[in-house]
Amino acid sequence: MFDRYSIAATSQQLADHFSVDVPSHYKKYYNAGPTHLLPVITHHTPEGVSFFYWGAIPQWIKDKNISEKLINIRAETIKDKPALRKKMMRFRCVIPIDGFYCWKKIGKKSAIPYRFFHKKKDLLALAGLWEEFEDEQEETHHTFSVITTQSNKQVLPVNERMPFILNKETRNAWLNKDATENELLRIFHIENSIELESYTVSPRINLLSANESTLFLPTAPADQFGNLTLFD
Repeated sequence: MFDRYSIAATSQQLADHFSVDVPSHYKKYYNAGPTHLLPVITHHTPEGVSFFYWGAIPQWIKDKNISEKLINIRAETIKDKPALRKKMMRFRCVIPIDGFYCWKKIGKKSAIPYRFFHKKKDLLALAGLWEEFEDEQEETHHTFSVITTQSNKQVLPVNERMPFILNKETRNAWLNKDATENELLRIFHIENSIELESYTVSPRINLLSANESTLFLPTAPADQFGNLTLFD
C-alpha cells in the first residue's frame, strides 16, 4: 500500500512547473497522507489547482486503518474493470509531489521508512483518479486515489509497489480532455526514465499528524519503534 508523500514546494514552484494557478490557501505538506486535503490538477481544469481529500474526508473515518481501495488503484487492474475504465475517462487527475515515502520490511512487524525524490530535485507528477460525493447535509466533497504500479529497479529493493509517475509527455496525455481510452491505457506501458534517489528518514513519518520540515532530513535507519538497524 502506498500512503505517504510530500508536497512542500512553494506556490511559485508549483505554478511554474505545472503551468497552473495556485490558490492562496495552498499549504505545504511534508507528510501528506490519507484524509489530508491536498492539491490536485484535474483534466477538467488543467489550468488550475484544486484541493481534494486523499481517500476519504476525515469525518468518514472512524477506523484509522483506511482501506487500500480508497487511497490506491492498481494500474494493472484498470484495463480489466469497466467501472475503472469509465472512471478513468471521466475523472482523471495529476497529483503534484516533491517526494514519496516507502517502507522496507525488516521483520514481521517492523519496517524502515525511505524517502524517494527526483535526482534533479524536480517536482514529480502522479497519476490519479477522483470522485465526487454528497454527504447527508447535501454538501459536496471530492476525494482522490493514487494509481500505483510495480516498483522499478530503484524502488524495488525497498518496496514492491510505488506510485505511477508521469513524465511531461504522459502527464500532458493524462490531462488531455480529448484522449481516447486506448491512448490513456497505453500510458501504463510506457517506461518512465525519471531517475530517483533515496535515503532513510525518521520513523516519525509514521505519524499522520507529523508535518515538520525536519522529516526531510536523512536519518540513520530505524524502524517505527525507534530501533536502529544495520540494514539499509
